[in-house]
Amino acid sequence: MKLRNILASVTFFTLIIFACSPDDSDFTPAEEIDRVEQQVVDEALLQTYLSTHYYNSDNFIQGENYQVNDIVIAKLEDGQTVPSGHTLLSTVVEAFSTNFEGVEYVYYVLKINQGGGSTSPSFTDKVRVSYEGSLADDGSVFDNRIIQDFDLVGLNEFQGVIPGWQRVFPNFNSAESFSISANGEVLYDNYGLGVMFLPSGLGYFGRALEGIPIYSNLVFKFALFQTEVNDHDNDGVPSILEDLNNDSSTFDEDTDEDIISNYVDPDDDGDGILTINEVLVKTYTEDEAGNPFMSYADAQSYFDSNAVQFENFVSIIRQIDNTYVLNTVILPNTNSSDVPDLPDYLDSTVTNNLSDD
Repeated sequence: MKLRNILASVTFFTLIIFACSPDDSDFTPAEEIDRVEQQVVDEALLQTYLSTHYYNSDNFIQGENYQVNDIVIAKLEDGQTVPSGHTLLSTVVEAFSTNFEGVEYVYYVLKINQGGGSTSPSFTDKVRVSYEGSLADDGSVFDNRIIQDFDLVGLNEFQGVIPGWQRVFPNFNSAESFSISANGEVLYDNYGLGVMFLPSGLGYFGRALEGIPIYSNLVFKFALFQTEVNDHDNDGVPSILEDLNNDSSTFDEDTDEDIISNYVDPDDDGDGILTINEVLVKTYTEDEAGNPFMSYADAQSYFDSNAVQFENFVSIIRQIDNTYVLNTVILPNTNSSDVPDLPDYLDSTVTNNLSDD
């Protein structure tokens, strides 16, 4: 099992998108519509939107480092043809489907630049982005941020970003590189850039926020600059690996049934041995000849050439200053339980405390 990711030296500060709650003085509960019924309505509205809006495609023929506000989407008025140098959205977007809350949702992505970085985030990771959010209904902008950090999954179901973000960002790569100017400004090169078109069920659904009415389909222009592997409970196991059933949710795994999801549980199997003491974490900063890893490729090459010793592993490559660090997480499996593929940290019948070794 492999997970390859990169962390640039610029520190992440997690920002969480919060929805309105009944504690807010201006919160007015609305009668909730059935999700399946609303998805049918939203899909029709998104199809209409995409077939009646176009973007300035010729502006992105050369180069990679465009800004979010360089993307201009306009409505095709009755009798109007798509202007030269522009493209109708319905002819270029990619359609994706996902299951959320038991409903099959379709969402759409306009990929302007894939991003030249070596990695893309998982749905549990941290991201550094710029974005502009607007309503598909009337194009009104409800949020606009430049260089902000987000945890795609919060510490519980009431934190984190909307489900649409968790699905879209893994389809893009982070920046190929970054530099710091003389005045301290971080400059990114060849980063992911695109637009997502989301049904309300992958947004805020029946919750109203400032500038966002209930059941609103959303449009986000965005740039993806950096991504960082998340380990919410610092147990040595990246949070993406805590999604055991691969359903894009970390909230439904609770191996020891203690009402604490595995990704925030420091003892996943409840055997009294902390998970961090049931896995092996090793750090490598140089190759066999003692040469430091000066690039992502150097660290990756070392990892690939030693793959045998990293059996049942996770690899994480991070950039620190001008060098790279390779971390490997080995998940021991003594096959002592009735489930032979269950690693020791999820097997309560195995109580090997590796910190004693």
